[in-house]
Amino acid sequence: MFAHAENGLEKFLNERNVVTDFLGRMEKKTGIEKRYLALGAVCIAALYLLFGYGAALLCSLIGFVYPAYVSIKAIESSNKEDDTKWLTYWVVYGFFHVTEFFSDIFLFWFPFYYAGKCVFLLWCMAPVSWNGSQVLYNLVVRPLFLKHEAAMDRVVTDLSGKARIAVETLNKEAAKIPEKNQ
Repeated sequence: MFAHAENGLEKFLNERNVVTDFLGRMEKKTGIEKRYLALGAVCIAALYLLFGYGAALLCSLIGFVYPAYVSIKAIESSNKEDDTKWLTYWVVYGFFHVTEFFSDIFLFWFPFYYAGKCVFLLWCMAPVSWNGSQVLYNLVVRPLFLKHEAAMDRVVTDLSGKARIAVETLNKEAAKIPEKNQ
């Protein structure tokens, strides 16, 4: 398992992107290999998630910034497979975020909650076939969606109709305002 992680790290460090370019510049300035700089940054982030103030922000950045970056790259590529992978991540991320909203008041008090949440999000974006996004989508989200798809379609249709009527009403009212001021 550690050999697989080490190979993944080496593969990542040999790619050209913003992070590896920064690590390359730091390697030239400090004389410390990119691999050790990356591991040091991971250790600092882990310690900060465990003991730092603002761990929620760091955890949210980890769960958002990299997936957003690779999602944009996926949109710009001609490969459909990476689009599906990252759409699945965002669906699970949104599902988790809504669930967390209601349970956060309790989970927040658990020691190392944000470290655990960060590990969960990293599992959801891991470049393996059994990553959290795939597992949770297939075991939880998809069955729930399929079970309630018709009801959800009715709600969406009803809400979009009401939203259209509300916008039309606001437009009519807004059109009357200049007439009243004259």
